[in-house]
Amino acid sequence: MIRFIKATLKTLFVLGTLASISAAVVLVWGYREFTGPGPLTTEKTVIIPKGAGVIQIADQLLKEGVITNADVFRFGARLTAEGRQPRAGEYKFGTAASQRQVMNKILEGDTVIRKFTVIEGETTYEVLEKLDKMDGLEGVITISVREGELLPETYFYSWGDTRNSMVERMRSAMQKTLETLWLKRAPDLPYKTRREALIMASIVEKETSLDSEYPIITGVFINRMRIGMKLQTDPTVIYGITKGEGSLGRGLKRSELKGKTPYNTYVIDGLPPGPISNPGKAALAAAMNPATTKYLYFVANGKGGHNFAETGKQHLRNVAKWRVIERGIRKRRKKK
Repeated sequence: MIRFIKATLKTLFVLGTLASISAAVVLVWGYREFTGPGPLTTEKTVIIPKGAGVIQIADQLLKEGVITNADVFRFGARLTAEGRQPRAGEYKFGTAASQRQVMNKILEGDTVIRKFTVIEGETTYEVLEKLDKMDGLEGVITISVREGELLPETYFYSWGDTRNSMVERMRSAMQKTLETLWLKRAPDLPYKTRREALIMASIVEKETSLDSEYPIITGVFINRMRIGMKLQTDPTVIYGITKGEGSLGRGLKRSELKGKTPYNTYVIDGLPPGPISNPGKAALAAAMNPATTKYLYFVANGKGGHNFAETGKQHLRNVAKWRVIERGIRKRRKKK
């Protein structure tokens, strides 16, 4: 109020008494109009376009029903902005927000924060397809991104950010995470580069959803690599068929398990030529520091995890248990 009055007193000083009284009345009314409760009865989201000045913003807020008097908003903004400029973006105004509160929010750039989540195990195709449909982002994705280069995480953004900038952030986050974990890796791993560790993590990510199993499953695959045994992991075969562009939607056929693709680890030796998903931090950490174990096999246990075995005989018993569970699941599905 004091700043508002001082800014006007200089003008009043040179006016006559009657004019001064009238101006004072207008001033008090204007102040109340500027600081009093606004017209909103519910929250309102408004997008202020780039390049908009106070005049255009005031007109827009009036049209949107956020304020009741555009002239008061303009006058108040000029008196109290203190050199600050309005910022473009998406703003959410609360119930009965005063014109001063609305103005301060825009001058401070207190925009709505949106979020975009990359889920562990999503392929790059799936991530980019989802990103392409996100509201509030601008531009098409022109950056070339390979499989496994995007770190699963929740990323925050504001209206008007570009899709390319989001991709760069996700890729940079993956690079930094890989660099940090690689420096802390266990000795004598059967892979020599960060990319090979990334490939391993991407496979482990698709094999289980339990963080506690990541190091164990990594240990199984490493044990297989050390004795020259094929990895024999279904997710790599599926990736060779779908190229990461969606779910297979069915079980693998025997002919597909024998098919010669670069990703069929039932046929090729060692790791496939590239990642099959975007692994999260837990899977990446497991690839760098696997559990020390003698396990060579694992199969689903019907409870969301796996049964592990050191010998083929033990594994066959676990597989038999899983087949019984699997048949029960199929019967229940048929009944439904």
